[in-house]
Amino acid sequence: QVQLVESGGGLVQAGGSLRLSCAASGRTFSTYAMGWFRQAPGKEREGISCISSRDGDTYYADSVKGRFTMSSDNAKNTVYLQMNRLKPEDTAVYYCAVDITGWCFPLLPKRYDDWGQGTQVTVSS
Repeated sequence: QVQLVESGGGLVQAGGSLRLSCAASGRTFSTYAMGWFRQAPGKEREGISCISSRDGDTYYADSVKGRFTMSSDNAKNTVYLQMNRLKPEDTAVYYCAVDITGWCFPLLPKRYDDWGQGTQVTVSS
């Protein structure tokens, strides 16, 4: 089992930026696919970005494309989600997750094996 710990959430005004981090345990971090998800109150968990270790591809949901950037630092066993031009509708609990197959897509919660505890992001208007 992979232990994941998210950090970096908080309260920000619309148009602002935040950077989320997700630190993972395990010696085989570089072989995992990593994904970022979010869940707003009353809504289903939504996949927003992921990186496949198999081919290095990065995927973004349309709702965040052009505003969010996902990156990975294998030396630190950490993935990041840089979130720019935040909107009130980005308010949610953000989770990182790992897919041990190394393929991140399709970005569906049921495909992912281990999850972090989540970090709250609140964007005020």
